Amino acid sequence: MTAYEDLKRQLRAEPRSWLVTGVAGFIGSNLLEHLLRLDQRVVGLDNFSTGSRANLDEVRSLVGESAWARFRFIEGDIRDPASCAAACQGTDYVLHQAALGSVPRSIDNPANTNENNVTGTLNMMLAARDAKVRRFVYASSSAVYGDHPALPKLEEEIGRSLSPYAVSKHVCELYAHQVASHYGLECVGLRYFNVFGPRQDPNGPYAAVIPKWVAAMIAGEAVYINGTGETSRDFCFVENVVQVNLLAATGQNPDAVNRAYNVALNDRTSLNQLFELLRERLAPQYPHLEKFAPVYRNFRAGDVMHSQADIGKACTLLGYQPTHSIDQGLDVALEWYRKFR
Repeated sequence: MTAYEDLKRQLRAEPRSWLVTGVAGFIGSNLLEHLLRLDQRVVGLDNFSTGSRANLDEVRSLVGESAWARFRFIEGDIRDPASCAAACQGTDYVLHQAALGSVPRSIDNPANTNENNVTGTLNMMLAARDAKVRRFVYASSSAVYGDHPALPKLEEEIGRSLSPYAVSKHVCELYAHQVASHYGLECVGLRYFNVFGPRQDPNGPYAAVIPKWVAAMIAGEAVYINGTGETSRDFCFVENVVQVNLLAATGQNPDAVNRAYNVALNDRTSLNQLFELLRERLAPQYPHLEKFAPVYRNFRAGDVMHSQADIGKACTLLGYQPTHSIDQGLDVALEWYRKFR
C-alpha cells in the first residue's frame, strides 16, 4: 500500500476539516472534489478573479448532494485579513492555492501580482497562525529557480528571478520560513511545475499552454509556439498535485515540514513533442488536424528554456508517488475537454 492509499483510508475513517483557498480555480476545484470524495469537511475561499462558479457547479454534480453538504463556500479576497480569518476558523489544514499566476500577467501588472501573491499569502499565514491551524500548505512555483541552469532542479539551488511572478513566489517561501520560525506554524511549500488537467481554463491571454492549444486545435485556430519548440517542461497531471497536497498537510515526519518541495515527474517534454502528443490524440475526432502545424514566433520574455524537477525529496519525505505520466494525464484531460467544452 502506498503512503497516499494509506492516507486516504485514514481520512475516510477520521474526517478532518480543510480550507482550500482559490477553491473555484483549476487546482483548488480538483482538491475540493477529491476531499469531498474522501468524506472530508471543506471550507472554500475565492473571489472569482480567475476561478469560476462553473468549476464549483461541476464539482457539485460529480460528487453529489450528500458530499456537497460538507462544503461551505466563502466569497472573499485573500487581500482582506478579515476574510482570511473567517475562512480559517475551525479548520485543521489550509491548502493555499489562491494566487495570480502567469509570468506575462506579472510583467504586465507587477503590483497586482505582489498584492495577491505576497500580501495575500502573508495574510493567510497569519490567519492560520491565529486560528491554530495544524499545518499550512501553499502553492509555490518552479519559477523560483530563475536563471539557475542545472537540470534537474534541486530545491536548494535557485538562481535570479526572471519575472515579478517568480519574485512573488520566492518571497512567499521566505515568509513561510519566518512564520514557522517566529510563530510555530508548520508550513510546507509546493513548487508546482507545469500542472495540467480537467477544469484548467483555455481562455484569456494568460491561459496555460495545454488547454489553450487543445481549444485552438479543436476550433482549427492557429497554435503558436514561442521560440523553436525545443523549449521543454516537466508537465504534471493535477491528480499528482492533489496527492502531494494531502500528503504534505498530514505527514507525521518532523523532518518533512517547513520545507519547499518540487512537484512534477522528473521528466521533460519539448513543446514540439507536446504539440504532436495533442495532435495525435485529437486527430481521430477532428480530421482537420491530420496535417495541422504550429506557428512559430519569438521566445517569450521571462521564460526559461528548460525545466525539470528532481522529486526525490517529495518521494522520500512525503511519500509522493506520481500516479499519472504525461501520456496518462493527457488521456484523462482530453476526455474532459471533449465532454465539457
